Amino acid sequence: MTSTRKKDKGKPPRKRATRPEVADHLHSSAIRLLRALRRQDDKWGLSAPRLSALSVVVFGGPITLGDLARAEQVRPPTMTRLVQALESAGLVRRMPDADDGRIMWIRATPNGKKLLVKGRAARVKALAFRLKSFSREEVEALDDAARLLEFVASGL
Repeated sequence: MTSTRKKDKGKPPRKRATRPEVADHLHSSAIRLLRALRRQDDKWGLSAPRLSALSVVVFGGPITLGDLARAEQVRPPTMTRLVQALESAGLVRRMPDADDGRIMWIRATPNGKKLLVKGRAARVKALAFRLKSFSREEVEALDDAARLLEFVASGL
């Protein structure tokens, strides 16, 4: 497959994109990249919503069901089902709050953490493999772009 980088050689320079055009392009590219990398997750046997919720618990620390539902932008009953499935798989556990028994904290188990770390490593490895064909300058440009994306995301 020929890369876009090679196709651009010999063509006239493209016009400068507007901010809305760049925003649209970034949005589409980010979704395509995440979908492509998500194929690495198929081997873990968890749905994308379960993996996403587990990621929030693993990397965000103990969290309440309501906060997890808000973070994942789902309703609490949906999150309850997701957490029950993760709990049944031994990836999270619910623990009552020491001061308020009505509050349940969701914590990742060692198996949950291990699965998430392995999954992330597989996605990073797949992406790093894809970047092997890129020049040093292109990799540096992507690194700069990733830093800018982090900054953009932090302001949304």
